[in-house]
Amino acid sequence: MPSQGRSSTGASSATASRLQDAWLHRGLLACLLWPLSQLYGAIFALRGLLYRIGWLRAECVPVPVIVVGNVIAGGAGKTPVVMAVVRHLQARGLQVGVVSRGYGRRTDDCREVLENSDPHDVGDEPALIHHATNAPVFVARRRIEAARALLERYPATQVIVSDDGLQHLALARDIEICVFDNRGIGNGWLLPAGLLREPWPRRCDLVLHSGERPAFSGGYTAARSLAQDTVASDGKRVPLEALAGKPLIALAAIARPEGFFDMLRARGLTLTETIALPDHHDFDAWQRPSGSEYTLLCTEKDAVKLWRKAPDALAVPLHFEPAPEFFAALDAKLSSPDGYQAA
Repeated sequence: MPSQGRSSTGASSATASRLQDAWLHRGLLACLLWPLSQLYGAIFALRGLLYRIGWLRAECVPVPVIVVGNVIAGGAGKTPVVMAVVRHLQARGLQVGVVSRGYGRRTDDCREVLENSDPHDVGDEPALIHHATNAPVFVARRRIEAARALLERYPATQVIVSDDGLQHLALARDIEICVFDNRGIGNGWLLPAGLLREPWPRRCDLVLHSGERPAFSGGYTAARSLAQDTVASDGKRVPLEALAGKPLIALAAIARPEGFFDMLRARGLTLTETIALPDHHDFDAWQRPSGSEYTLLCTEKDAVKLWRKAPDALAVPLHFEPAPEFFAALDAKLSSPDGYQAA
């Protein structure tokens, strides 16, 4: 059995992990935070009311908008879902654009994600989406601004996919996809006492489970696995099986790094050390572990930033494929009499 190796975890990552654990059960910490969750819920309900009575308005664009988001904190695998949806629509011959806030970027304007864009300026997830799908991607604090800029630059766009934004009500949407991972709804309480950003159940068009198993009954599932080949910064590919028996260090700056490490171990790889960093880590102050005898593995999302400091790192892509029934339901909603007549 492969060695578990050493594990390095930043203090902030460890704190986040403890909070994530508290959100799964109605223990002491969750109960202490419950009064704050009631205040959070009241503010959320008031905001929704303001939209319903017209004091705040959702703004529309002239093409269908598909929002891929979640109602839980800490990430639920939205980015792989966005890429899968974009590829599916592209395979149908549709011109697809993507908008995102660009969480974690150091800029605050509306801008297009280009092939040579610095991930620090556009966000690691938008950079990955553009690289993986070649779809036009725009980022802005207000997604409606990103959508309008995208349509101005690419007027032939037929569908816009919003990366996250389920709670960003300022952008009107035609289809909502809510993503859940293995945690489901946790302890069922709102932030900060629980996982939920908003009460569940709530109305949405499609529910997709991104984890290894459905979080609860209902919704659609997806198959997920690591790719057969790793990808180097120059585009060359190295078979994952060729790394078996070699000293490896695995690094992940995602919501749940252990999931990535476990998938590597399940492929028979020996991880000498694992490095878990906070989600969207910028790697500016990151110091590479000493020694030259190991190979550094990372996620695709981390590679867009890490390759600038460790060009020899190998990215391990995740193959994520929603069930055919999910895409059939999505196509049906796009082609409904009240919606967009997709090609």
